[in-house]
This record gives sequence, structure tokens and C-alpha cells, in this order.
Amino acid sequence: GRVEVPRSVTAVLGQDVVLPCRYRAQEQEQVVQVTWLKRGGAGAVPAEVAVLNPQHGEHVQEPFVGRVLRHGHGDLGDGAIVLRN
Repeated sequence: GRVEVPRSVTAVLGQDVVLPCRYRAQEQEQVVQVTWLKRGGAGAVPAEVAVLNPQHGEHVQEPFVGRVLRHGHGDLGDGAIVLRN
């Protein structure tokens, strides 16, 4: 399969922005979980932002609760999230 993300996303201060992420699965593949990470500075460990899992639900880490939501519904082939405000 192949992960498809835009090279860049433009956000407007004070408005919601969608961070797209689509997985084009090969035959017999199924997306079972999507994990979003926030990159840190040089040498920093990425911070987990959100985990999307159809069996266990969606989990958003502090301090992102209320600011990060899943954008799509159903199949995790579309693992986009919304950053609010």
C-alpha cells in the first residue's frame, strides 16, 4: 500500500484545518490503527497526538484533547484529523 499526504497544508490562525492522510491499501490489506505524532525540534522525540482505532475508539493525548478530532468516519483508509482553532 501507499500513504498519501500533501506536501504542505496551509492553516489560517483561529480557524480549523484538516490534516489529510489516506492509505491506498493493496489487496487483502486493512488499516487497523492510525497514530498521529507531532515532531519535536532537532533530536527531540515525537509526541503522540492521537490514536484512531475502530475497536478501541479514538484516543487524544493531553494537551490536545478538545483540539484534535477525527475528520472522517468509517474505514481508516482515511485517517485525516482536524486541528481546531
